Amino acid sequence: MKTNEQLQKDVQDTIKWEPLLKAAEIGVIVKDGIVTLTGTVDNYAKKLQAEKAAKSVIGVKALVEELEVKFANSQKKDDGDIAEDVLFSLRTDLLVPDEKIQAKVENGWVTLDGEVHWDFQREAAKRSIEHITGVRGVFNHLKIRSELNDDIEQRAIEAALHRSWAVNDKDIRVHVQGRTVKLTGTVASLYQKEEAGRIAWKTPGIWHVDNELEVDYEYAVID
Repeated sequence: MKTNEQLQKDVQDTIKWEPLLKAAEIGVIVKDGIVTLTGTVDNYAKKLQAEKAAKSVIGVKALVEELEVKFANSQKKDDGDIAEDVLFSLRTDLLVPDEKIQAKVENGWVTLDGEVHWDFQREAAKRSIEHITGVRGVFNHLKIRSELNDDIEQRAIEAALHRSWAVNDKDIRVHVQGRTVKLTGTVASLYQKEEAGRIAWKTPGIWHVDNELEVDYEYAVID
């Protein structure tokens, strides 16, 4: 098991390895596998990249994100201008059913509401606005309401998890109830937990994923 100091260094080195984050001043605090990121970055894309880098490190069980986005004076925009850019980006993204989405901007924070048919549409909507100048963060409240009435097959989800090189599915259990898929068990990293959730979200007809997978680094070492 890694000490707090070892895990802190691994996270710091992983963040610095990202070209986008080389000059960023990001603090890393670690306690019992829980990693807290502090400091400031000059755009939202860097904030997301730092989070992604930290989650990829073996031994990280949970992430507390306290990074703040601070723009240079030349990049500051009012909420009205940001809203126009958000609507334009959603409208021009072929993967996004923009007519089903409402956007609200407050102090640079964008909230997306509405319903879409697939998780990839929900994720595409978020990705399409993450790099807009002036955006400090995104609350993605889009709900999935699939048009498909197919029965959700537990074995199909288990097979999809088994096919993934990124997920050790040996101790993952899949439960299906109505339009909800629940994942329980143990995985070796926070990245594997989130990847398993992403795979489950691709299930035709699904409305919700309850991801209760636990992250256990010692499990990875023993395995």
